[in-house]
Amino acid sequence: MKASDLPRLAAPFPPSDVEWKPGATTRDKTKGLAMAYLSSRVVQQRFDEVCGPADWRNEFTEGPGGGVLCGISVRVERERPDGVTEAEWVTKWDGADNSQVEAVKGGLSGAMKRAAVQWGVGRYLYDLPATWVRLDDRGRFAEEPRIPRQYLPGNDGVGAPPARTPAPSQERHSEGRAKSPRPTPRSGQRRIVRPAASGDGDKRAADLGA
Repeated sequence: MKASDLPRLAAPFPPSDVEWKPGATTRDKTKGLAMAYLSSRVVQQRFDEVCGPADWRNEFTEGPGGGVLCGISVRVERERPDGVTEAEWVTKWDGADNSQVEAVKGGLSGAMKRAAVQWGVGRYLYDLPATWVRLDDRGRFAEEPRIPRQYLPGNDGVGAPPARTPAPSQERHSEGRAKSPRPTPRSGQRRIVRPAASGDGDKRAADLGA
């Protein structure tokens, strides 16, 4: 693929491609923090569409502490000053711990999605505002979280205002401890993941290693 096409990897996804899961919950467990993530299938489709099936690949290796590292390589074409086009494979790495459910499969999937973020795939999801959504009796979202208009493809969708955030005295982790605010990476900022130290305690508006 041409180097000029690389920004297309970071394009927003349609809302139907974005999945959600509850993160932290209020003390009474009636609302949960909506955390957005992408499935491995959606990530693979993005690379196929932008790079072409033959111009990208992934590889895995064991990471620290039993985690998994994934490297995603893209074949990038650049034109030299003399007009000759050269191609090289560029690789970006990231990793994740094995998950508690289907440990190996979850670790591979999480590592690949985090490596995709290094290429910009879904990185904008980390910029989503913290949104609290009502939960049902089973701890699932009673309604579908909505993505603000500015984070939709073409900015032409209909967004909704973020759900009301509980007062600080009510906003707590499910364990009952007060939730401390965390900074959100800015657009374009690289997020460094250390597999040995990653874990479910890092609650953000997005969890692309899900």
